[in-house]
Amino acid sequence: MKPSGKDVDPQDRAFGQRVQRFRKERGRTQAELAAALGKTSSWLSQVERGVQPVQRMDLLQQIADELGVSVQQLRPGVPADGPSQAPTAQSLSNDLDETRRLLSGHPALQTLLGGADDAGPTRSLDLLRGDVDDLWDLTHAGHLAQVSTLAVQLLPELERTVRTDLGEHQAEVNLLLSRSYQALSAAFVRQDEADAAWVAADRAVLAAERSGDPLHVCASVFRMVQAFVRLRSLGQAEHAAQTAINALEGQTSQSPKSLSVLGSLHLALALVRARAGARTEAKEEIARARAIAAQLGENRNDFNLEFGPVNVEIQAVSTAVDLGDAGEALDIGLTIDASELSPERQGRLLMDLGRAHAQRRHGGEALDCLLRAEAIAPEIIQTHQAARAAIRELVLVAGPNASRELLGLAERADALG
Repeated sequence: MKPSGKDVDPQDRAFGQRVQRFRKERGRTQAELAAALGKTSSWLSQVERGVQPVQRMDLLQQIADELGVSVQQLRPGVPADGPSQAPTAQSLSNDLDETRRLLSGHPALQTLLGGADDAGPTRSLDLLRGDVDDLWDLTHAGHLAQVSTLAVQLLPELERTVRTDLGEHQAEVNLLLSRSYQALSAAFVRQDEADAAWVAADRAVLAAERSGDPLHVCASVFRMVQAFVRLRSLGQAEHAAQTAINALEGQTSQSPKSLSVLGSLHLALALVRARAGARTEAKEEIARARAIAAQLGENRNDFNLEFGPVNVEIQAVSTAVDLGDAGEALDIGLTIDASELSPERQGRLLMDLGRAHAQRRHGGEALDCLLRAEAIAPEIIQTHQAARAAIRELVLVAGPNASRELLGLAERADALG
């Protein structure tokens, strides 16, 4: 797992500062340099903060070439012929970079060209099922480097298996494939790589349809809506969410799992409405989700959606903050006990409470919430634009009186860049 915040290695932090200094001296933005390297702005931001180690000699050389300096200028002490020791598997992962590369091609092209005989051995469904469960556990925990490592091994195997096992297990393998792509879509959204999240969600929809499970199709649509929101394609997000909602509401009877998906889609639509500034419509969607959660009467995790009464209130806090209703957000949020939910959900609640306190100019309370969010789910603070905007506002308001803790948080989140 890559380091986060206060755990950054001093050498990685110094390396990142050199990259940033040379980049700025050459008048290049993070987006420009990242594009030249074939990376995302989020990845480069983490490199410059020291959060994302860079150990591969070829990547070090590529960065140096783009900046017009030597590798030794970026990392003094590195021999001219490269590092004396091979980098570890962990340092090679670069978070979701390898998984993103995998999505850019066809994970089972060799199987399509060579036929079943060239597909290699296939593991049992129990082992594949266990890996998919692990993929979701890692996603919820925010261990994105491990998500990438597992996905790069698992996805090609599932894609091969679904094309070579044409018997009674094909539907289940398709379902495992859909669940894997749903997990990756959720992970990419957390990493603020919405375009990759969209691709993963689209593949999840197709695999779910082939599995014959319409609820997993709708759960995959939920992931697509999240990607559209991050892409700021609110019209597409609204259409996708509303289409799935209409289909689910047209059912004559609804199981708890169906209600979980329906409620989650209403929450997603509330987010879309809030981002569009449609106050009344956003609160109407929250009310609909709240009624469905009351009907369920418990917190569930069907399709890894974590839908239930507590999650509805967490989304109500987020919606209120997006609409500028900080008082309402605090009134709701301070009554929520999210201890039984995933670190992702707990971190999101704390981030939104921090944003609400910042809107009310409660500097100390805002900083406390944001630091606690960083401790639980650091990538939320590192990649979420709203969190970084709140931190930047806190620094500006505090001015010369900004505390060391606040300035340290701003540096780790790259909130002032």
